[in-house]
Amino acid sequence: MHTYGDLPKPAAYGILLLFSLYVELYHGLFGWCVGWLLKKWSHEAVLWLVPFVWVAVELARARVTGFPWDLLGYTQVDNLTLSRIAPWTGVMGLSFVVALVNSLWLMCRPEGKRWRAILWPGVAVAFVLAATVLSSHPLTTQRAEVEATAVLVQENLKVGAELNGPPETRDQMLRAFDELSLHPSVPVLPGGEPVIPAALLSAKPAIVAWPEAPTDFFDADPEFRESMGALATRMKTPVIVNDVAIAGRNPDGHFTEYNSAALFHADGKYGIRYDKMRLVPFGEYTPYKALFFFAGHLLDNLPFVPGLERKVFVAEGKRYGVFICYESIFGDDIRHFAGDGAQVLVNISDDGWYGDSSAPWEHLDMVRMRAIENDRWVVRATNTGVTASIDPFGRVTATIPRHIRSSMLAGFSYRDSRTIYTRFGDWFAWVCVVVVATVLLFGHVRKREVH
Repeated sequence: MHTYGDLPKPAAYGILLLFSLYVELYHGLFGWCVGWLLKKWSHEAVLWLVPFVWVAVELARARVTGFPWDLLGYTQVDNLTLSRIAPWTGVMGLSFVVALVNSLWLMCRPEGKRWRAILWPGVAVAFVLAATVLSSHPLTTQRAEVEATAVLVQENLKVGAELNGPPETRDQMLRAFDELSLHPSVPVLPGGEPVIPAALLSAKPAIVAWPEAPTDFFDADPEFRESMGALATRMKTPVIVNDVAIAGRNPDGHFTEYNSAALFHADGKYGIRYDKMRLVPFGEYTPYKALFFFAGHLLDNLPFVPGLERKVFVAEGKRYGVFICYESIFGDDIRHFAGDGAQVLVNISDDGWYGDSSAPWEHLDMVRMRAIENDRWVVRATNTGVTASIDPFGRVTATIPRHIRSSMLAGFSYRDSRTIYTRFGDWFAWVCVVVVATVLLFGHVRKREVH
């Protein structure tokens, strides 16, 4: 917030402290529930309930205060066997399994029955070994077939304190990104063979995607629309681009702005616009602004408001679900794109604000989980990386190194299937909530009967 958002250090530290306390409330809630249950039931019985409690708390993180970053299940995104649970339960089903295996380890207690002290840790060992062995099975390592290509542009525009010298003008950006769109690189395998089949290399791309980035592209600007339409016409390919849409003024006199993605058809005509529905706290808007009174008016320059309607882009008979940056961490939101008929998912993102922390890679893993949950390819264009093509197993099939201006031709396929998770969302997590609520209620009634 200080380095990239220009907030003074005292305000940034104050917000950081409050935000950290808010996140820790959920770990405190988990600990309180487990501690309360230990007063009612045996140690072993509570350990069986721990996975249900953990998932119920994760659902609260996603639904109550809206910050489901790095749920426990994301640790298994590279486990090609265990991640097969995600199309049924979503990432929270994987969280349940991880919590359960750890509970089994803790069931080795000297005062318990000896056979149980050996059985349940043994089950945990067997489960881990089986998942490890099956993850290397040939069925899980074969390459996914591709039938189309996308040009993914990585603009590498500096943000915040990293910006040295005068920024590029809008016209300079448009010329540079047009050139990248027209001449993408072709990723190759370690042996030098192109990742994309030869037949597709000579065919025109299905789409071109420009990332979310700090540009001066405004949706209603006639010159901007003319430039993007000209690129789409020249390439004979639909183009998806990030821009800012303005819709009147707020009651406080500021303009209402949307962080948007716009579609330009292959004939150059403007198609449709999607306004980002999940905004970044303290990056695009201020949640619970009254709590941050010590920041004064420093947070007034966060102009965006959330969009109100999820839209699927239709271009040349194909359907694309486009989601913007932070939205990717909300699995129950993204599934609606596939449920509404999107045959491929397109993620445009700006991870430059994360600097060189682990966050860009964590963000990539969460996008990979969206591919697994919905059995969809994801093509991902980012400002500073990680730009990638992701198959329905969550595997990155091609990528561009971070912090370079480049573009690549990425392969993908269209899919029409709907997984259980696509159809029903976080149903498994809600089951866990019902189990926990029932156990807590039963414990409360039991307490009243005792006294």
